[in-house]
Amino acid sequence: MWRSVIAFSALALAGAGLTGCALNKFERRDPWRDQAEQICLSKKLVTPTEFIIPVKEIDGPGPCGMQQPFRVTRLAGGTVALKQRMTLGCPALSEAEAWLADTIQPAAELYFGQPVAEINAGSYACRGRNNQPGAKLSEHSFGNAVDIMSFKLADGYVITVKGGWRGTEAEQGFLREVFLGACQRFTTVLAPGSNVFHYDHIHVDLARHDPRGLRRICQPLIKFTPQLGAEGRTPSRPLPPPRQPAPPQAPIDVEEDDPYGVTPMSQNRAATQVARAPARPQEPALHQAPAAYASVPPRPAPPRAAPPRSAFEPDAMPLSISPPGASPGPLY
Repeated sequence: MWRSVIAFSALALAGAGLTGCALNKFERRDPWRDQAEQICLSKKLVTPTEFIIPVKEIDGPGPCGMQQPFRVTRLAGGTVALKQRMTLGCPALSEAEAWLADTIQPAAELYFGQPVAEINAGSYACRGRNNQPGAKLSEHSFGNAVDIMSFKLADGYVITVKGGWRGTEAEQGFLREVFLGACQRFTTVLAPGSNVFHYDHIHVDLARHDPRGLRRICQPLIKFTPQLGAEGRTPSRPLPPPRQPAPPQAPIDVEEDDPYGVTPMSQNRAATQVARAPARPQEPALHQAPAAYASVPPRPAPPRAAPPRSAFEPDAMPLSISPPGASPGPLY
């Protein structure tokens, strides 16, 4: 009898484990994922080096994994270190490298006068979104997503997403350039203010929110005029074709739990020039964005006792954002 009880308990625990992880060993990976990998590999968009090493296929559990994973210890030809090793598929790695070259490094030079030397980021993990029982699998389960927690500059100065999103003017400007640059390359971009789960990192992925892969999610709504993208500046790789904002039912890849919640952001103010690092002479604050970025009027800032607000502050509400030229996305 005890053997029967033990056997039944083991089966129950195994079933609960599969349910909690949203894994089904009979579920198959969506065909578009393998196709995207093959296209990326055939175009040689990722070049193996001593820092980017092809490793054995990851097949499971369930549909998790990728055909040709890359183990990454450094980016940008070895010039940018990773605080923790990443495992990514070809499409996400390719876009991450382009994002670093076209936006992150130019933004660091613009706002701090020096490049990024190290990035703290997360990558592959076979798990459900937000680690919730019964949740759909995260794009991290397919090596198709990156979470950025912080950037370290060449002089050792660290810009965290958690603190910098509402930090100094230079930190705010830098992170918003990084955010908007990601919206040009990835189909999902979620930063602080998008929801309570992204208060401390920027999540980017290449999920397909519609059959053709033309819709995207880019949150929150921000009022900010990017200073990058000046005339004559050519991206290291062509940008993906323009995409449309995702409909309300599109899945959002929610990440880590937020035990503290997110404080509503205050309203941004008008400005005229780029804010620089606080160690250097201060300049006037950042430009106010054109009306194309604001589909909903921001709420007035709640009263705060201290410290005094800077000339540039985040927005009033965690809403959707559409990049220049696209119609504003729906609210979530």
